[in-house]
Amino acid sequence: MRIVVTQFTSLDGVTQAPGGPDEDTDGGFAHGGWSVPYFDETLGATWDRSLRDAEAMLFGRRTWEVSAAVWPHQTDDPFADRINGMTKYVASRTLTGADLTWENSRLLPSDAADGAIGAVRDLRERDGGDLLVQGSASLATQLADADLVDEYRLMIEPILLGGGKGVFPTSGNARTLELVSVEQATTGVVICSYRRAR
Repeated sequence: MRIVVTQFTSLDGVTQAPGGPDEDTDGGFAHGGWSVPYFDETLGATWDRSLRDAEAMLFGRRTWEVSAAVWPHQTDDPFADRINGMTKYVASRTLTGADLTWENSRLLPSDAADGAIGAVRDLRERDGGDLLVQGSASLATQLADADLVDEYRLMIEPILLGGGKGVFPTSGNARTLELVSVEQATTGVVICSYRRAR
């Protein structure tokens, strides 16, 4: 499976709380919901393609909890049936299998040394479609630091947020990427897909 990190990101690399004011206020982040005004049909089509290509989704604890509180209750939403029906892997040291009440959610085994990264590495070696990461900034950064991200689909939005969580590597190791597609939305968002350079 390929690990694909799909993110709404500000021009200065912030991915924290794009969908709502109370989504993630860690660090005093006060701009929750910043991405909503930029969503248009082009971004909707990108998200739809990402879901169609995905065999499963991969979540960190916080993003899973936020999503589990919303998606099972959505009606008349073009994405809800797909998201609710697919397998959702959860990386968490605090949740238990009994906590995962959202259908098709599975807790990844974790160890003290590398958390769930070993289990993600095993998933990546399987045949199949994409393993989609949306949100989950801490997990996405860990995956990048472990050199496990195969593709970034970035919806780069024309806003500077001045600080907040991002998803890019912090280990100091350089990684070369190859730009494979670019598309512009009507709202000024640039959608770029980058894959690991061969």
